[in-house]
Amino acid sequence: MEQNPNWSMLAILGFVGVIQTLVDLPVPGPWGASSFTQGTIGLAGLVCLYLAWFRRTFRSTGVLPIIERWSNPHISSKKVMIVGILTILISVIIGQISFMPAPAGLIVHLIGWLILLNGFYVWLVVNGPLREEE
Repeated sequence: MEQNPNWSMLAILGFVGVIQTLVDLPVPGPWGASSFTQGTIGLAGLVCLYLAWFRRTFRSTGVLPIIERWSNPHISSKKVMIVGILTILISVIIGQISFMPAPAGLIVHLIGWLILLNGFYVWLVVNGPLREEE
């Protein structure tokens, strides 16, 4: 496992990818639809931001935050669930903003549910009915 993997370049690419979705610079791409190209670049930017966050937080390469990597899953699982609920609520607001791309609220809503599901699973395994008695 690599110690302190580089995350800064992924963060920069992620911010550029997400910011370009808010600016109306049409790039038709190979399929001839500029809105689809913007959305694709925006999703790739979100993936880069997630990978940068993961590398910075867990100091390792990877994609999934397995429970063994959590420093205090008893407390942080509840915090993750709160962040998931807040993300879902923010997605409703984003869906109502006219200058945001139409599917932006749906994408943020999906991300919120994934965050909430991750926190709930960790809670089930650490504090809930799926925990192993020692």
